[in-house]
Amino acid sequence: MNDLRIRCATPSDVNAVLRFWHVAAEGTSISDDPDGVTRLIRTDPGALLLAERDGLLVGTAIAGFDGWRCSLYRLAVHPDHRRRGIATALLTAAEQRFAALGGRRVDAMVLEANERAHRTWDTAGYRREDRWRRWVKPLSG
Repeated sequence: MNDLRIRCATPSDVNAVLRFWHVAAEGTSISDDPDGVTRLIRTDPGALLLAERDGLLVGTAIAGFDGWRCSLYRLAVHPDHRRRGIATALLTAAEQRFAALGGRRVDAMVLEANERAHRTWDTAGYRREDRWRRWVKPLSG
């Protein structure tokens, strides 16, 4: 694993991240466009974590902190690179970021139907919270 590099995304990574998510991420988001990802990087420069091996993007995680909640989104690993510790490395980097910022608990957005992801989160020590449900309202379109 020592050849894996975790770093924060920059604006020059936006298009590569969007292409990567098309291949590696489950589901889509209303913010899956250049403006959305650029806004994320500008608003919270340390939030979008990229895992690279030999210069190739192999994983991502969004580790957002708003001063109140630590939120994880878009934990994704390229299908050809799964089961090699990349998700674990990204989660460790995200948790270290949250701890340094004073975070107390991490919430993760995980698709209900993505059972493979459920095993990953469970193995990492996360537990499903059944008392809450996500309510959404798009602000545009």
